[in-house]
Amino acid sequence: MEIKDAIKQRHSVRNYLDKPIEEEKVNILLKEIEKINKENDLNIQLVLNDKDAFDTMLAHYGKFTNAVNYFALVGKKCRDLEEKCGYFGEKLVLLSQMSGLNTCWVALTFSKKKNRITINEDEKLVCVICVGYGATQGNNHKIKTFEQVTKNAQNSPLWFKDGVQAALLAPTSLNQQKFCFSIENNKVRVQRKWGHYTKIDLGIVKYHFEIGADLTDYVWE
Repeated sequence: MEIKDAIKQRHSVRNYLDKPIEEEKVNILLKEIEKINKENDLNIQLVLNDKDAFDTMLAHYGKFTNAVNYFALVGKKCRDLEEKCGYFGEKLVLLSQMSGLNTCWVALTFSKKKNRITINEDEKLVCVICVGYGATQGNNHKIKTFEQVTKNAQNSPLWFKDGVQAALLAPTSLNQQKFCFSIENNKVRVQRKWGHYTKIDLGIVKYHFEIGADLTDYVWE
């Protein structure tokens, strides 16, 4: 599966099969995590078979089942930590999808006390991402139009439009899609609007845009 196909096929999944992730796939994920952490000063972890982390009232209310594997997005406290975790967390989400796995971004329904995550004194746990074999492949959700998430971009180049379309398929908190893209020459700007977890969403959306645009001669402003 190509990464652009993964963007189109990936949907949030809360119900998982009682099936372990094979060692071969675990190693692929761990290798990518090691690379991300080393290059970006993060401490992302893959936690497997943790049956306590989602044993909460909110998790049951959110209808999570067999959610025992997850990525813990951890990093040193800094101004852009949430955006970094969104960006690289989504990179792991799409890698998981290409590996035949399913995922779901999680914030409130996760227990921050009963888990096996290592968090150093100068670090922060931003959120987690469930990963495993979904009972289903999830469902499509309603998305905004190009015009609703852009500003003064009617005559923008095709690569910009492709990038925005990929960003529209990005997961965002409560499917808010509270972002706005604009372009001037080869400079691209994306601004987040106010809302819960929009800093994380910003990183996710940026990663999707870069995949969709498929160019190297533009810059983020």
